Amino acid sequence: MAIDLNHPSIPIARQCELLGLGRSSAYYRRRDDDELNEQLMRLIDEQYLKTPFYGVRRMTVQLGRLGHEVNVKRVRRLMRLMGLEAVYQKPRLTQRNPEHKVYPYLLRDVTVERPDQVWCTDITYVPMHRGWVYLVAIMDWFSRYVLAWEVSVTLDSSFCISVLERALAMGTPEIFNSDQGSQFTSRAFTGILEDAGVRISMDGRRRVYDNIFVERLWRTVKYEEVYLYDYQTVAEAVYGLRRYFGFYNDLRPHQSLGYRTPAEVYGVPGSGPPGGAANGSAAPPVALRAPSVAAASHG
Repeated sequence: MAIDLNHPSIPIARQCELLGLGRSSAYYRRRDDDELNEQLMRLIDEQYLKTPFYGVRRMTVQLGRLGHEVNVKRVRRLMRLMGLEAVYQKPRLTQRNPEHKVYPYLLRDVTVERPDQVWCTDITYVPMHRGWVYLVAIMDWFSRYVLAWEVSVTLDSSFCISVLERALAMGTPEIFNSDQGSQFTSRAFTGILEDAGVRISMDGRRRVYDNIFVERLWRTVKYEEVYLYDYQTVAEAVYGLRRYFGFYNDLRPHQSLGYRTPAEVYGVPGSGPPGGAANGSAAPPVALRAPSVAAASHG
């Protein structure tokens, strides 16, 4: 027999007594199990970026090919913990609160042609050596400039409100787009935007491409920074992300921006780690239109 760490009625201490085992052995097993789960979650996250259409069963098969023979039940539980589901490309880290007001999507067929016309935001999962953190960022849609970002160990709305306040201290968009997660539909969050005179736009449910540019940002951040470094602590994650976002804004040329940097297009000089930026008027060679499904699929 084996110890059942989740048994509904028999405490772990009693199970150890019945099996003639020391209680500490149960916790050694738990630590080993936690380490395996964290390793599996990292592999799932990497695979999901490549194949967002993989459901639980295909993801289980893929993990088996990588040498991890785990069952469907465990993979399902880990994907739920990470907020992932198949086909819908976006990680469902933000869950809708039915009591919160949901705003319509305002960007369909809109031509985005200047900085501060549209800002967007989202949350993503960032794996560490042990555990994980959540990352929120606010980005100017036209220039791809990351105005502000913040890391949190929980998904409460406070870190989203903090990053919004820091971004608005540097400028004001005409439209602010997000998903329908409770962090972004809360009155505390939307009230700040309304008081600033900002029009609020929200993605349609299960619409993959409504916030495509911030989804591309997450892919870039993970492949160019997160997966290259094994963050040991939250402090290391913050340091690495600060370094990367400084590079992303000020030094990294974007093909879609005519090989200019986001800072150049947004209209600010190189400014190091982002926390916001002043208004600007520089523009890349072409304007951007809110993508249709067909256009965005070739991004």
